[in-house]
Amino acid sequence: MVKTLLKKVWNSIRGRPKPAKEAPEATTHRSHKPAKETPAAGTHKPAAHRTSTKPQGKQPTQKPAAAWTPEDFVVPPCEGKIPFRDLDLPRELLHAIHDMGFQYCTPIQKEILPSALKGLDVTGRAQTGTGKTAAFLLTIFTRLLRHPATGQRPMGTPRALIMAPTRELVMQIQKDAEAIGDHTGFTIAGVYGGMDYDKQRQILRKKAIDLIVATPGRLLDFKQKRDVDLHAVEILVIDEADRMLDMGFIPDMRKIVNSTPPKEQRQTMLFSATLTPEIMRLASQWMKDPINIEIQPDQVASDSVNQIIYIVTSHHKFSLLYNILQKENPERVIIFANRRDETERLADRLKRHGIDCSLLSGAVPQEKRVRTLEQFRDGKIRVLVATDVCGRGLHVEGISHIINYNVPHDAEDYVHRIGRTGRAGATGTSITFACEEESFYLPQIETYIGRAIKCTMPEEAWLATPPPPSGPEPRREHRRPYSGGSRGPSRRRPPSRR
Repeated sequence: MVKTLLKKVWNSIRGRPKPAKEAPEATTHRSHKPAKETPAAGTHKPAAHRTSTKPQGKQPTQKPAAAWTPEDFVVPPCEGKIPFRDLDLPRELLHAIHDMGFQYCTPIQKEILPSALKGLDVTGRAQTGTGKTAAFLLTIFTRLLRHPATGQRPMGTPRALIMAPTRELVMQIQKDAEAIGDHTGFTIAGVYGGMDYDKQRQILRKKAIDLIVATPGRLLDFKQKRDVDLHAVEILVIDEADRMLDMGFIPDMRKIVNSTPPKEQRQTMLFSATLTPEIMRLASQWMKDPINIEIQPDQVASDSVNQIIYIVTSHHKFSLLYNILQKENPERVIIFANRRDETERLADRLKRHGIDCSLLSGAVPQEKRVRTLEQFRDGKIRVLVATDVCGRGLHVEGISHIINYNVPHDAEDYVHRIGRTGRAGATGTSITFACEEESFYLPQIETYIGRAIKCTMPEEAWLATPPPPSGPEPRREHRRPYSGGSRGPSRRRPPSRR
């Protein structure tokens, strides 16, 4: 009886169709080529080729871009949903949204955009995957289009600024901005550490920048060298403010915010997974009478992601993982582990058992991490083994499964991990292995997401021992075991976890 039910569950997961997308949160990477001048209505050139997956079903017939009009954006009525075309967005943005195949606002976009488009300050509580990135990008581009810059603009003087805590998130926001702003002709610059210092500096020195997406440290570096001037910022977005606080970036953020015009002379939007008293104090200092929008965590995790927890001994974890990958053959999967040394051992072991995979952790050089993520987006890599370095800020379409090889010790990390699948209206599956040592973290996860998660025992067939590995186990340098400590001021987790 149990065996039959479990088989039905797996068959339903494997056979579930993917629904059409509703809102532009994540886009695939392509080069952005700003127009030489903002095109007049009805004269846009065709958008660059995209490799992103379009919604299933009949696709809208694309006319040549020069003939595109808002009347081509036909969206059938749907109770409880707001089409983007009903928001009075500029023609250039409707054109890009139509090109991307999106039709309706997500819940957070439905709540935020009416106020944000009026120029009001907004605080938003929402996890990744809810469409918040598109919400603030549409707000930024609408403001810049409706209030064109006049006169000669100095180099490196942005009109809009988006701050984010990690380079991965900055790079993803930049890609989303390039897609949504495809027909605007705006110049978008990414400013982040780890790579491309001279290239970033040359862009800032030679171009009139409309939008900068940045991490605090690198932006301050360029500001101190006078490559960036923030006195003309009209709209400021602070994404993942809670992580800014955790990572010790608040002193840097104070310097950056104080370099922009006073809060009465700019629009400010702040987003955070949690709106703690500390975050709200910052909001009161940096914003003027903000509208507060909250999307609860259980609204993110419950409907779009099918959550499965397997009670399994640590000894049987690898066997269960191997059999899931072999029998279910997920189209694109991320396997999360808590520690980088665990990910290294796990990736090596999978390869020796014939499963091609790649590694993503804080120990991987930045350029290789970027290359790995691009290959994962393009489908050249099917299995990615990662630490929480990509738990946030990784927006890749078509991730069918998330597997938590370890239960995360932080409930918020669990939500961010499973948020890599089931994004923006799509469905996905998350599978968590809870062993005898890690099951104690499950109650706090259930409390955080506001619902119980059913735990089950895998049937014996899923625990079958894999065939013998091929080749010797790789030799690695001896690492001193982690014995506690701090990541430094205002940081919570040990370095080995990233």
